[in-house]
Amino acid sequence: MFKAVLFDLDGTLLNTLIDLADAMNASLAHFGYPAQPVEAYKYFIGDAVETEAKRAMPASALAAGEAGPESARNIETIKKVADLSEQIYDKCWHKNTRPYPGIPELLSNLTRRNMPMAVLSNKPDNFTKIMVEKLLPHWHFEIVQGALPDIPVKPDPTSALQIAKRLKLLPEQFLYVGDTNTDMKTAVAAKMFPAGCLWGYRTADELLASGAKILVKTPAEVLDIVDNPRK
Repeated sequence: MFKAVLFDLDGTLLNTLIDLADAMNASLAHFGYPAQPVEAYKYFIGDAVETEAKRAMPASALAAGEAGPESARNIETIKKVADLSEQIYDKCWHKNTRPYPGIPELLSNLTRRNMPMAVLSNKPDNFTKIMVEKLLPHWHFEIVQGALPDIPVKPDPTSALQIAKRLKLLPEQFLYVGDTNTDMKTAVAAKMFPAGCLWGYRTADELLASGAKILVKTPAEVLDIVDNPRK
């Protein structure tokens, strides 16, 4: 039986796609780079903002002949785009972002079952906490954690394992709900049960290939897993 649920944030609890795309596109425009389609950000986000910036930037933005994207010059360029995107996002994150349909009901039902809930995101920690506080204010999460200095981001399992330890539970007692390959790999590495949600940003094939043990089409199906763990 599961004794806690660990949620990803972007693409799982909250539909953040438009605001994330708008912020990065505004940063790209500032540096003279072309904007990317909103749908493309489904594959750009999920692995921290620097990685999102690198994926969104055109190849021509990165200096050739300098050891590729990981050269010091290119890392600096990527960081500038990422940092400005974060500054813009700080002002626009709430414009379009909302909980997915069915998420409020899921959280209320888990609360009624006294099921501890936590959130783990690769979004910067301050944004993660603010967004949960402002957009999911009616539910209690035991731990809300984003990317922190000196702690590797997902799919490294360090943060997930720390959450399990803080809740005094075994990793195997967690249902991990996320929407990307990063989330499924994190769950597998942490020995949590990976449930891939199909309302988010990635495909069923990607989730299954990355270790998902079950796919859920709606938030209500997450509750079904909790109530019927052998199903």
